[in-house]
Amino acid sequence: MSFLVNVLAIGASFWAALSLTEFAAFGSQPGTNTPPDSISSGGESKHELSLLDAQRIAFERNWDLLAAKSGIDLATAGLLVAKQFPNPTFSFSSARIDPNGNGTFLGNNLWNRSYDSIFAVSQLVEIAGKRRNRQASGRAGIAGAQARFYDAKRALDQGVTKAYVAALLAEEKTRVLNESARTLRRQAEISETRFKAGDISDSDRNQIQNSADVFELDAKSAEASAIQARIAVDLLMGVANPKGSWAPKDSLDKLTTAAGEGAVNPDARPDVVAAAADLSKTQADLALQKAMRIPDPTFSLFYEHNPPNTPGPDTFGLGVSFPLPLWNLNRGNIRAAQATTEQSALTLGKLEAQARADIADAEIAYAEARRRSGLYENEIRPRAARVRETIAFAYQKGGASLVDLLTAERDDNSIRLAAAEALADAANAAADLNSARNVVPATQLTSKQ
Repeated sequence: MSFLVNVLAIGASFWAALSLTEFAAFGSQPGTNTPPDSISSGGESKHELSLLDAQRIAFERNWDLLAAKSGIDLATAGLLVAKQFPNPTFSFSSARIDPNGNGTFLGNNLWNRSYDSIFAVSQLVEIAGKRRNRQASGRAGIAGAQARFYDAKRALDQGVTKAYVAALLAEEKTRVLNESARTLRRQAEISETRFKAGDISDSDRNQIQNSADVFELDAKSAEASAIQARIAVDLLMGVANPKGSWAPKDSLDKLTTAAGEGAVNPDARPDVVAAAADLSKTQADLALQKAMRIPDPTFSLFYEHNPPNTPGPDTFGLGVSFPLPLWNLNRGNIRAAQATTEQSALTLGKLEAQARADIADAEIAYAEARRRSGLYENEIRPRAARVRETIAFAYQKGGASLVDLLTAERDDNSIRLAAAEALADAANAAADLNSARNVVPATQLTSKQ
């Protein structure tokens, strides 16, 4: 659990590091500097948008992420409260007030009357480490809020990546279906010549044209899906008027190789860091509740202004007071704090195991998706293309039937779509692996509060 000590080191330089380090880290390779509103402003021209740009814009403007920052503000305010000393108390009292008059031989003004006036200042002093424990709880609260912010960013990056991949997949499906439609249109032109020569029937000619029409309709549907996927990315980027009027700059091939490699520390993942900070906070709260059993003294300094003559000159005095711990020993609050600490420890243990399981699952899924996409790209799709070309050539020469031609074309189209989906699965698996391996920046773990 030595990591818990590092958690409490997250510090006040967070905001400066956030504005400089994070924007540099996630926007260091922008493909375009176009503002998000101009990206989705509509019109005929489309701006290119890379995945890094989309993540950078989402980091700056996503509504949920901006809301997560408010949690840091609240935790910071809590620490400020914990650091403040209790205010002193001023009191004033007068006695021996005669309704028939209190004037003396010195006069009848407020100071010279025969009042017995006492001016006192009292100060509560916290002992038994209450301030220390309260501040430790506040620092752990800030650490947890910052870690939850990074966890929200981790989820946001994963969501933006998957929405971007969905847009790329829809674009690729549109391209494949349009190519299949164009191929059948060319076959339809050839069939028209063969129909006039009497080599094929009118039914065969119409079947080819119908198949081409179906591919074109599917392409239109895929194009609409692509716009919807781009709109989903706009929404994650915080665009006020999302229209999806941008074009992806990256490719599925590039995103399938975007998974990070090397050793990772599951204990530094944001959700685990947040849970560790919560445990530290509950431990500090428990120590505070135990310290509350010891009463805090209140010290007083007073000045007494006596009336002239009797009883004598003005005097100064000191006093101390504290509650007697006879009936209330704070057992209920201590028991509740112990239960909360036990729950936080269990949550931390569960998240540590979950982080390791997520990494293992993501590595297996990524390896399988890369293998599958490689088979489609290097073996299955080239074979289907060769079969389609062979049967198309044979059909033009009268050596293959229309059924053979349409079957080969549909099989090739289905395999190309399946290959695109396999690439998209690999890109999504890479995003899941990056999310599972995501850690809180080391610069934030070493800063001081």
